[in-house]
Amino acid sequence: MAMIYIYYILVAALIYILGGLRVVKEYERGVRFLLGKYTGIINPGLRIVWPVIMTWERVDLRTKAVDVPDQDAITKDNVSIKVNAVLYYKVSNANKAIIEVEHFNYAVSQLAQTTMRDVVGEVTLDELLSKRDAISKRIREIVDKATDPWGIKVESVELKHVELPADLKRVIGKEAEAEREKRAVIIKAQGEVCAASNMAKAATTLASAPGALHLRTLQSINDLSSDQSNTIIFTIPLEVLRAFEGNKDNVVKDIIKAIKK
Repeated sequence: MAMIYIYYILVAALIYILGGLRVVKEYERGVRFLLGKYTGIINPGLRIVWPVIMTWERVDLRTKAVDVPDQDAITKDNVSIKVNAVLYYKVSNANKAIIEVEHFNYAVSQLAQTTMRDVVGEVTLDELLSKRDAISKRIREIVDKATDPWGIKVESVELKHVELPADLKRVIGKEAEAEREKRAVIIKAQGEVCAASNMAKAATTLASAPGALHLRTLQSINDLSSDQSNTIIFTIPLEVLRAFEGNKDNVVKDIIKAIKK
């Protein structure tokens, strides 16, 4: 009879021990409590947590991504927008994450939402659109400082999307179109100035070299003559007309002689 009791006791002890076996993975830590009192951290490996008298909480130390949903916010210049973001954080102190705050995942998400609304309200719409990196850094610093007592390390915050009102989108679109037209007019004017300058240099070069204009004219006629469908209007170069100025009497005599013949 005594042997049966001993057998039952051994079986019960074995079940008790097996019931307390826990496997902690490399990226996890366990927070152990003895009769409700914190007694230490459970490191990775096969560990025993005695049932009834001991409890524990498993904490994942890997970096987590929290999607901060769309938040209605008003910028410093009174523009109503919707903005969302993604936050990356990890647990740096497992016991604080369990003891100091309830459901640290939810707490970090709520803190990120309120902080994002507050920071957006401190800047204008133009600053929000042009300085997103600086604003994201500001949100990260605030959330990271607030979560330090919880054993949470915020690694980064990235603004994903800024949703503007429909009428404001149209205004911004018109402004962008006007800016593009402005740049096009400026570029065209600069090109015309450059072309006029080059043409003036070319005219000066042709005028300073005797016969240069005549050669240029002949070259243009040669280029046009390659296509028989073109109609060529030949203009007499100024050099030819100037030649008549000094020898007009001799030219007239030559013309009369040619007529008589």
